[in-house]
Amino acid sequence: MPVKQPRPGDLDPIETASRDEVAALQLERLRWSLQHAYDNVPHYRAKFDAKGVHPSDLKTLADIAKFPFTTKADLRDNYPFGLFAVPRTQVARVHASSGTTGKPTVVGYTLGDIDRWADLVARSIRAAGGRPGDIVHVAYGYGLFTGGLGAHYGAERAGCTVIPMSGGQTEKQVQLIQDFKPDIIMVTPSYSLVIAEEFARQGVAPEDISLKVGIFGAEPWGEGMRSQIERSLGLDAVDIYGLSEVMGPGVASECIESKDGPVIWEDHFYPEIVNPETGEPVADGEEGELVFTSLTKEALPIIRYRTRDLTRLLPPTSRSFRRMGRIVGRSDDMLIVRGVNVFPTQIEEQVLRDKRLSGTYQIVLSREGHLDNVEVRCELLPDAQPSPEDTAALAKELQHRIKTIIGISTKVSVMDFGTLPRTQTGKARRVWDHRPSQV
Repeated sequence: MPVKQPRPGDLDPIETASRDEVAALQLERLRWSLQHAYDNVPHYRAKFDAKGVHPSDLKTLADIAKFPFTTKADLRDNYPFGLFAVPRTQVARVHASSGTTGKPTVVGYTLGDIDRWADLVARSIRAAGGRPGDIVHVAYGYGLFTGGLGAHYGAERAGCTVIPMSGGQTEKQVQLIQDFKPDIIMVTPSYSLVIAEEFARQGVAPEDISLKVGIFGAEPWGEGMRSQIERSLGLDAVDIYGLSEVMGPGVASECIESKDGPVIWEDHFYPEIVNPETGEPVADGEEGELVFTSLTKEALPIIRYRTRDLTRLLPPTSRSFRRMGRIVGRSDDMLIVRGVNVFPTQIEEQVLRDKRLSGTYQIVLSREGHLDNVEVRCELLPDAQPSPEDTAALAKELQHRIKTIIGISTKVSVMDFGTLPRTQTGKARRVWDHRPSQV
């Protein structure tokens, strides 16, 4: 399908500025953000003072490494509003995480923050090929989760018509897509495959689906998943990145003309990659943990936030800003199996190398005595009907690839299509770890 190239006037001037111009703007805004946090958030003032640094110590962009990190624990320790840098009466909206592993992380936005957020999501939609007048079907969850409202406001700012569907009700999702014929869908990768399965169940071919572009985020996904989504829905799949602590969706987004990793909107967020063990910065191109400092946030400035996402910073291509490499995993999602570090996305990559298998899979861990056991459960695609012998051979081949490439022994169970549970609300649960916790 033809790729929509940007036209003159489609891009903000900073998107085509020189790297020197970008760096000068970043330095100016970084100085403001550090001072704003120091002056208005007691937590930041105490952390800066304890480390012996002051906002005036930032002379160059590299000096950001002198300042302390912020972690999710800091947000939870200051629950609910302790990190806000403006009076609560100036906070126009509050979002929060689910809090499934403890207190939720609460984030706040001034009207100015919401305005800038809408601009950045609109910029992301334009990067994905969206244009004014396009119809955008939003299947991210609405509510405290930032995905639905973030996408919604951005699509409106981009001049699009919004279908605020939210997650779930898969049959209705398909009905509305058929009836309203949207051009763009914004949804998690895993739930898009559930929607694709419903289209297939109803006998609707990918080429008969109106969608031209899918903007997918909120969970890691690889090139194998991209290929399967594009085949199943007949669209171009692009990656959008964000996290609520930094803003929400729209911190970075891929350009449809290159599809070579999300472009970080560096005029609003300063990225670093650090060694996850030592916290020391590493050079662009080297893998490590992604760290963000906000440059323009008023209600909740975030200073050197450790995202736990493991990736690389790559040079600019389609825009003036650097890109993120594919997220290989999260440092807090890493599985240690018999001394080997394993990320779920590594197993996903091997599963999706076989075109007979779907993107629906589970990793089930258990322990017998002192030995970890790993079972990979995956599904055949509906049109794949291998014989029992071929299915056994498929499982054996996948088991061999995982052992050879990742370095762990597994049991592989290849199941019929529809056997494993589907997500109906957004993010899929991939890992079921039944091993006893280590004290």
